[in-house]
Amino acid sequence: MQPFTLQEIQCFDAVVREGGFQAAASVLNRSHTAVFAAIAKLEANLGVALLDRTGYRVDLTEAGRSFHRKAQALLGEMEALRVHARQLTMGEETHLRVILGDTCPLHDGLQLLGGFFAACANTRLDLHFETIGGPSERLLEDEADLILHWIDKSDPRLEWIDLGAISFVPVVAPDFLPFAPSRSITPEQMRGLTQCIIRDTARDIAKPSFYVVEGAPQCTVADHAMKKEIVLRGMAWGHLPRFMIEEELRDGRLLSITGQHFPGMDIDLVAARRRDRPHGPIASRLWHYIQTHPRFADKASTSSPR
Repeated sequence: MQPFTLQEIQCFDAVVREGGFQAAASVLNRSHTAVFAAIAKLEANLGVALLDRTGYRVDLTEAGRSFHRKAQALLGEMEALRVHARQLTMGEETHLRVILGDTCPLHDGLQLLGGFFAACANTRLDLHFETIGGPSERLLEDEADLILHWIDKSDPRLEWIDLGAISFVPVVAPDFLPFAPSRSITPEQMRGLTQCIIRDTARDIAKPSFYVVEGAPQCTVADHAMKKEIVLRGMAWGHLPRFMIEEELRDGRLLSITGQHFPGMDIDLVAARRRDRPHGPIASRLWHYIQTHPRFADKASTSSPR
């Protein structure tokens, strides 16, 4: 077996991913002839056929399928090495873009960031507030370096640090309901009553809907602070983070309607960043700082009553 090159492996992987030589050539910005020749040379050096060219579309042989699995691991390591090399060449950042999501306790989030940036006089904190799908969208569109919010943990582009669980409780003011409060209130009973919801700052991604009663009149606000005031004044009902309403639940200014049909929800609060992007020295230090910082959401939330 003769030696083979990384370029030949990249050409082979592109043909497999794109389903043909011409598409692979376009992705690699190379000629069809060059890609075809690179793979022919790779097969000749290995002494084994990797591609079956007898059909309308090229397909992997059994040997090719096994080789491609190993090739993907190699290319993944090369990409990680490339990102690491870029990190080594980066100087200290002049600013970091951080987003606080609507599920992050404001006091704890600012305390965490303030404790770190107090020692980074030469790096400006560019801090923004986004809601629902907005934080993840900004992160995935490279408009943020770090977010404190919830994410889709199945997304391979992201890595995260768990900060704790935030409980959301469906609540009403004492005189809001035209019927007796109970644990068996149904969406049909609530459909005629105004529900207060947070405005999603995501621009393009599919917007999740958390316990929104379809067909009910809605009052839309920008954040949970405004939502809390609306609910306290009996203008609407809605789900609020338990850490914001512990006192009001204790003294009766708000009533939980948690039950079979409105069970509330627990959301994993995380610090998240892109796994597939280089991170400069300040961003890396911030990540380590968060990893070593106590989970601050635990003391701010407890499980919703059932």
